[in-house]
This record gives sequence, C-alpha cells and structure tokens, in this order.
Amino acid sequence: MTYREFRAPTGLLPVVACLWRNDTLVAGTERVVPDGCVDLVWLGDGPPLVVGPDTGPVLWEPTGTPTCGVRLRQGAAGNVLGLPASAVRDLQVPLTEVWPEARALSDQVATAGDTAECLRLLAGAVLHRRATPDPLATAAARRLADREIRVADLAAELGVGERRLHRRVTAAVGYAPKTLARVARLRRLIGADGEAPTMSLADQALAAGYASQAHMTDEVHRLTGVTPVRFLEDVRLTAA
Repeated sequence: MTYREFRAPTGLLPVVACLWRNDTLVAGTERVVPDGCVDLVWLGDGPPLVVGPDTGPVLWEPTGTPTCGVRLRQGAAGNVLGLPASAVRDLQVPLTEVWPEARALSDQVATAGDTAECLRLLAGAVLHRRATPDPLATAAARRLADREIRVADLAAELGVGERRLHRRVTAAVGYAPKTLARVARLRRLIGADGEAPTMSLADQALAAGYASQAHMTDEVHRLTGVTPVRFLEDVRLTAA
C-alpha cells in the first residue's frame, strides 16, 4: 500500500502544498493526524469532500478504491474556500456545501473513476478560484514550523497584536495560533525522528520543542490517540 505526493502545478504553488494519491484505503484503515491543512478529497466514489483541519486523530475506513486529493497550504485555505477555514474544522463536508457553484465539478469528479483525472479537475477548480494566501497567517505558520515561540512573541515579531494574529490565523488556517503551534511541534517531532531515528525519546522531545518527555507523551497522545513510540513506528512527514 502506498501514499504518494506530487508537486502542484506552477500556478498553484502559492496555495497548494501537494497533490496526493493514497492506495492504503483500498483494503485497510488509516489513522490521519492533524497537520494544519485543509484537503479537497475524493474517496473513489461520490462527490469530492472538503476535509479538515483536524484537531485530533481520525481513523479512515477502507473505501475499496484508491483515494486522492489536493492539500491546501497553511494560510491559504480560508481564501481558497471563500469562508473561514475554522468553519470546516474537524469536519468532512461535500464540496458543494462550500462552493455551491461546484455542482457540475462534483458530478464530473464523481464519475471520473480515475485519480489522475480527479486530481486534474480538483486542481483546475482551485486554480479557477484565483485565491492568494493570507500573508500574515502564512508567515506565522512558517515561523511556528521552524521552532518553539510564544504566541505573544510571534505577534510582536510580525508587528501585530495578539487578537489580530488570532483572528487572521484562525480564518486562514482553521486553528488558533496556540493549536497551530502544537501541530507544528508534532510535525517537528516527526522530522526529528526521520533525521535521527536512533535519538532517545527524551532528546527527540527536546529537539522538537517539548518541555520534557512527559509533555511530549501527553501532547502526542492528545493529537494522535497513541503513544509516541507507537506513533513514530511508521509515521511519515507529509507536505503541509
């Protein structure tokens, strides 16, 4: 079973992190953990969905066919969707509920029967939106991805008040800055494990920005539903 990511077309690079295809759900389940992104997803049957951003683990059941999707960048989802990204937080809704004008597109995707054609249709629809990322939310997401920083210090660094930062990040990403920071820390943990898999859990925790191994254990379980050891056994860092 494979999960593959593909580079977004040039015109979509500012708002799309990647296109992807997943064969895991053909015959198995998959635990998906928060990554701070919203995806347009086709499950191999029926209309496309708007999925996420999640604040906890989601266990996807087998679909019997390959699935695929377009992953929007952190900071771009709100403008691409045309509504605050927080409106779809922890939800999976038909694309037509977000874009009422997309009924014809949904019908085309539902009958395409091929992931390559579905990705072409979904990517074309995103391109047609002519959206641009929120620059403040994008800068905040990138800064949080780099290393641990207090929200108050992040707001000061970006030259805005905390309330404005909270409002813009929540609308563009779907999370408040503190939640986005927790997700960024989890992603740094995945990256640290990939770069130095022989590092002790305590050292990985510190490298990712957790206060201690106990702090890491609590946060990882809250976001993924499993222990750090179990989580890091087969995790991969996906595009965001």
